[in-house]
Amino acid sequence: MERRRWLQAAVLMCLLLLCSGRELKNKRQAPAYNSTLAKTLAEYTSAVYTNDLSQLFTWTCEKCGDLTEGFEVIDLIIDVKNCLEAYVGFASDMSAVVVAFRGTQENSIQNWIEDLFWKQLDFDYPGMTEAKVHSGFYSAYHNTTLRDGVINGIQKTREAYGNIPIMVTGHSMGGAMASFCALDLIVNYGLEDVTLLTFGQPRIGNAVFASHFKKYLPNAIRVTNAHDIVPHLPPYYQYFPQKTYHHFPREVWVHNIGLDSLVYPIEQICDDSGEDPTCSRSFPLSCFNILSLVNSLPADVLSP
Repeated sequence: MERRRWLQAAVLMCLLLLCSGRELKNKRQAPAYNSTLAKTLAEYTSAVYTNDLSQLFTWTCEKCGDLTEGFEVIDLIIDVKNCLEAYVGFASDMSAVVVAFRGTQENSIQNWIEDLFWKQLDFDYPGMTEAKVHSGFYSAYHNTTLRDGVINGIQKTREAYGNIPIMVTGHSMGGAMASFCALDLIVNYGLEDVTLLTFGQPRIGNAVFASHFKKYLPNAIRVTNAHDIVPHLPPYYQYFPQKTYHHFPREVWVHNIGLDSLVYPIEQICDDSGEDPTCSRSFPLSCFNILSLVNSLPADVLSP
């Protein structure tokens, strides 16, 4: 029995060395990934799901504490018609503006699933010819009250606390809107020091769009979970590079490795292609149940 345990431990160590070796190789070219920052922004993303909006605005909700204690909500933006929500506020510990978008709700998920496979929109940002984006995700940010509300919230926060950095985050569909928001702030408003870190977000554009996105937000991070279907949607078809949806880099894949009772969670920094086949794409789409779209919540995004 003791010998078997030692054998398992030895095999596990080999696996860890292989994985860590790969991570070190990627990190030479990868943007810095801060695990503590990821956990902090995951808490901000979780808080936006609070049902009692008065508790959210006063930052007294169940999720409003721990790494986010003392946060000041400046603006709460709600688009009732489209079931969308975001908030903007000041994080004193990081001296930064935080913008958090709520993810998929039971009502809103039906809208973008209907558009999932077919509706791509020509992206009209300057210098981004042939870039196409998901019309539903694009419209959720650009063609609702969210955009104006978020911009106003950022302006008010900076007027009160100075020209501080901006951190944009969101989960699932909220991650898609957060990505469009971060790009909008840089391209259309000329803002600098914008950080984007999302959780379990879907693909939002084609390969041309992903290439342009990378130029403007080279340090963007998409955290994915081993058991989350949403990052696999809309599907990626490598044989149709012009039409298929394509993730922008860089992905950090949270998953477990281990043998029997020995389990070790790792945060694997993926390559800069946006579609690293050894990360979340190593789980084929056929392995997932479509019902997990509804059940995917941000609370376990860092716990595979």
